[in-house]
Amino acid sequence: MKEKKKGIFSLILTLVVIAATFVVAILGIGPNKIGSIADVKLGLDLAGGVSITYEAVKENPTTQEMEDTFYKMQLRAQAFNSESAVYMEGDNRINVDIPDVTDANEVLEQLGDAGTIYFIYGQSAEGEVNLQYNAELEEYELTRPMEDIIAAGDVVIDGTCIENAEPLIQSGELNQTQYLVELKLNESGKSKFAAATTYAYQYYATGSVKNLIAIVYDGKVHSAPMVSAAITEGVATISGQADYDEAKQLASIIRIGALPLELKEVRSTVVGAKLGTEAIETSLLAGVIGFALVVLFMIVIYRIPGLADSLALCLYVTVIVFCLNLFNVTLTLYGIAGIILSIGMAVDANVIIFTRIREELGTGKTVRSSMKIGFDKALSAIVDGNVTTLIAALVLYFLGSGTIKGFAQTLAIGVILSMGTALFVTKFIMKVLYQAGFDAEKYYGIKKEGKTIPFTKHGIKFALLSGVLILIGVVALIVNKAGTGNILNYGLDFMGGTSTEISFPTEAPANQDLEALVQSTLGMSGEVVQVQGEAAAIVKTEVLNTEQKAELAKALAETYGVSEADITTTSISGTVSGEMKNDAVMAVVVATLCMMVYIWIRFKNIGFATSAVLALVHDVLVVLMVYAVSHISVGNAFIACMLTLVGYSINATIVVFDRIRENRNEMLKKDTLEDVVNKSISQTLTRSINTSLTTFYMVLTLSLFGVASIREFSIPLMAGIICGAYSSVCIAGTLWYFIAKRRKEQEETA
Repeated sequence: MKEKKKGIFSLILTLVVIAATFVVAILGIGPNKIGSIADVKLGLDLAGGVSITYEAVKENPTTQEMEDTFYKMQLRAQAFNSESAVYMEGDNRINVDIPDVTDANEVLEQLGDAGTIYFIYGQSAEGEVNLQYNAELEEYELTRPMEDIIAAGDVVIDGTCIENAEPLIQSGELNQTQYLVELKLNESGKSKFAAATTYAYQYYATGSVKNLIAIVYDGKVHSAPMVSAAITEGVATISGQADYDEAKQLASIIRIGALPLELKEVRSTVVGAKLGTEAIETSLLAGVIGFALVVLFMIVIYRIPGLADSLALCLYVTVIVFCLNLFNVTLTLYGIAGIILSIGMAVDANVIIFTRIREELGTGKTVRSSMKIGFDKALSAIVDGNVTTLIAALVLYFLGSGTIKGFAQTLAIGVILSMGTALFVTKFIMKVLYQAGFDAEKYYGIKKEGKTIPFTKHGIKFALLSGVLILIGVVALIVNKAGTGNILNYGLDFMGGTSTEISFPTEAPANQDLEALVQSTLGMSGEVVQVQGEAAAIVKTEVLNTEQKAELAKALAETYGVSEADITTTSISGTVSGEMKNDAVMAVVVATLCMMVYIWIRFKNIGFATSAVLALVHDVLVVLMVYAVSHISVGNAFIACMLTLVGYSINATIVVFDRIRENRNEMLKKDTLEDVVNKSISQTLTRSINTSLTTFYMVLTLSLFGVASIREFSIPLMAGIICGAYSSVCIAGTLWYFIAKRRKEQEETA
């Protein structure tokens, strides 16, 4: 009785803790909502905004040139939004993400502008004042537009006169450290600067703006130093910087203005704020419905363990929210898909454990003993399965790009947390429920030794079925090649071009009407694809420049009342699309090889690794068949789909292999290798079906309620889940049996 009271108290306390974390995840802590889901940083596909990738036109630009260009883009991006993110991509590309902008085309135009630095008179000889001091901001500002200053001839030198600028540290009077910028001018700038500084030096003692020569970049005054001497040799030092970083920053700004490095746009995305909001709403709806289906399924099938798993899942979801905040992960649309998928996969570890517990109860052990043994025996399969999925996520992160990296991040976080949740949280809750009085076998279910299905005897039939599916895929690829020139329906990511997704106020116009509008506005043809179930359409054209995007947006607004918030555009150059194709193949190959090596090491048997990889190749080919037959667009999401499939399928296969290894070690003399394989597959059959169902539920809700791009990801993934379950049950174990049998026969005849 004492233990029961303790259990009830622990259960109540556990429920309170879970409820508290759930409330914090929704509402956050304090007025700033720290830790809440509202505090999570959203990607551009959810928040709306502009993402653009530039590539240096110059071959092999220097590190200094790229660093200066990087800083230039930071300055420009911050001017639009302080939350902007700028990062290097490889050795010659810079990516700029600017959220929540109102005029996307203006942003694209200004970001791509070269920009020029100007040294201007504080006040010209004609008496025109160009500078005024803002005491509140403690900085100088222009008194009139830069265009007027240029027209008046008040520019001393521009970027074409600058040879270099470097930060400098030297000791001044009383050994005080001074942080300077050393400015070097070319022959063209030398004489101009000499004349200007001679003029300004006349007013050195007056404190007048006539004594100043201001440094202006992109219309902003970055420094306005006094002229303390006439500079006639083309080398000047600019003092007044507070520290080395400030001197380095000013030197970089000067170099930026003189930067000969030309940039070209290779990829851009503009997401309307309204479309981002819709993506969040539909994805969250899919997550809630899928979560409810999984919880209901687990409680009905597994009773008290299912309840424990459901409570652990609630905590699991809230912890994911905390991790997104803690690690400052940018949540993208595919990131939400990764979380939803990970919820389904999180159940997998618990299904393995619960199946083991039922098996132990079937042998006559007590509930307490069965729980302990069940967790212990399930450990190796859980660890191996999650590590292989983590390998897929890591490969996807390093070889993927853009929003797919967000998917990889959330999937990796989900894999790690799900393993910890299953091994510790679920175990603790089950112990508490047991102590609270749920200690009878009826609350857990008993799995008796079932009939062993002779899977190996049907190996030829399984091979024929798989062969037919793969053959259908090959035929579809050939037909596609003959009809369209491409074996698959390559999307924007793999073909290059511009995709414009439009959300209409009412019903979407007919395809021919939109095609005519594109032709009349841009003078080019465009392919129109209606978004099923929505008042939306996607227009695919060759790569559009900023002016063409603005013209199309204007025409859509005038003709159909579409606002900029209802338009999402994505542009990708042919160079980047070719790289994405290579990355897709590379990602699948690298992930498969890494998993093969891991399985080989863990199982100490090349047969397990070989059969697992062959089963994976089978799954990839079957899903490729789905893409070929259904004509689903093949793009960046294709990489995520394939790698998720690879990780998920190998997870299921490892559970079967783990049981084969266990039963093989315990086999009796009368048992044959075929008996062991058939028994192992039969024992794990229920687990394979149930865990596939829970993951399938989550992906199904994504396909039903998600936006168009997520449906293109989820539909092939559903086929992959079915195929992965089939291959782990019918292909992988049977393959290993034939490989092991063949190897044994060779050893006996040697």
